[in-house]
Amino acid sequence: MPNISNYMKRTLIYFSFLLPLAANAQRLLTPEQAIDLALKNNYDIRLAENDAAITANDYAYANFAFAPRVNGTISKVWNVTQTKQEFANGSKRDTSGIRSSNLTGNVSLQWTLFDGLKMFATRQRIEAVRDLGELAVKDQVINTVANVVAGYYNVVQQKQQLRNITEQLSISEERVKLSDAKFQTGLGPKTDWLQSKVDYNALKASYLRQQTLIEQSKATLNQLMAIEAGNTTYDVMDTIPLNMELSYGSLKQQIQERNTGLMVAQQNLKVSQLQLKESKGDYFPVINFNSAYNYSRVNSNAATNSFSPIYNQNGVINYGFSATIPIFNGLNVKRQVNAAKLNVDYQRLTLDNARTQVDLSLTTAFKDYEYYKTAVTLEEENLELARENVMVAMERFRQGVSTVIETKEAQQSLEDAYNRLINARYNIKLAETQLLRLNGMLVQ
Repeated sequence: MPNISNYMKRTLIYFSFLLPLAANAQRLLTPEQAIDLALKNNYDIRLAENDAAITANDYAYANFAFAPRVNGTISKVWNVTQTKQEFANGSKRDTSGIRSSNLTGNVSLQWTLFDGLKMFATRQRIEAVRDLGELAVKDQVINTVANVVAGYYNVVQQKQQLRNITEQLSISEERVKLSDAKFQTGLGPKTDWLQSKVDYNALKASYLRQQTLIEQSKATLNQLMAIEAGNTTYDVMDTIPLNMELSYGSLKQQIQERNTGLMVAQQNLKVSQLQLKESKGDYFPVINFNSAYNYSRVNSNAATNSFSPIYNQNGVINYGFSATIPIFNGLNVKRQVNAAKLNVDYQRLTLDNARTQVDLSLTTAFKDYEYYKTAVTLEEENLELARENVMVAMERFRQGVSTVIETKEAQQSLEDAYNRLINARYNIKLAETQLLRLNGMLVQ
């Protein structure tokens, strides 16, 4: 048994120093830093923010729907007259060369006093659309953070898989050395050495493949953070922190009020109801207050006749009320109202569907969460047992009590247990992230 202890020490020392030597040269990227980069740079978030800015810009001018409309026009025209006349009594008149200018101006005001309350519904709809834009940004932020968390810890699990392969390489290397020593001394067949060498080379290939997977996983994470895909010189954490205290009851109680997907669906329903209110406003007459001021001035250097002025100026102001009463327009208003009603029904169905989907997602994610919590505990125990089994098998192989096949099976059991534990930890993190995303707790 002292030999087993010495071998375990050698393995642990080799294992504990191999990866840190390579990692120390790289900058450590924490999950918080990855999320911060994504919140600043992610394209989906920036697009959602741009849409929200457009709706906020519209809302900034919403109150002007109640203001009067004022328009002004001005024009100036120059005339040159070329007129020659002959009358029945034989007299003639030539007024050619008379020049005149005509200046006109107009200012008009139209103020809608009543339009079936449509203007109020329009302002409320614009406000609701603005709120919808803000909710859409929050929903996109939460979804992006969930994707970043999943992407980041995918790199972590790939890194842990590399650590697993590294540990297997150290064990396989020891098998190769023992098999070679036995073969050289005639205590073991060459086939044991050949098999051990084949297994060792296969693990080296797996090691190279795992390094490629890590680079690819980092590239995917980079896309979420909106940084250069080839910038993979950073390192990530070694472990996946887990929250084992989530409760289905509290999540279920809060999800209807905090889930951003449901909030977006509810706001879409509100917008459609206001659109219906707007459409119904076209059934009512529109009453306007109208006023205008008209100005004109004519200057001439001469009169064309004794009755024509060489200077004429007029200014007229008028005001009054007008009513536009809808009588028949091809039932267009009825068509628009029916379309708005159908849209309300559609948005209501969408909201009901979203509620069922959220409930299903919550149930599914929590079942995964509970299962992987149990699996993590079980696989942690299995890993310790598999490690001890490998140590015993290696010592038996060293003493010639067991075959290379038995040692290989023990090593394979250790590799499988490690893989299952890594996958269980990553999957419980995914389930945890999904639960927090559904409950709106991923971003406070």
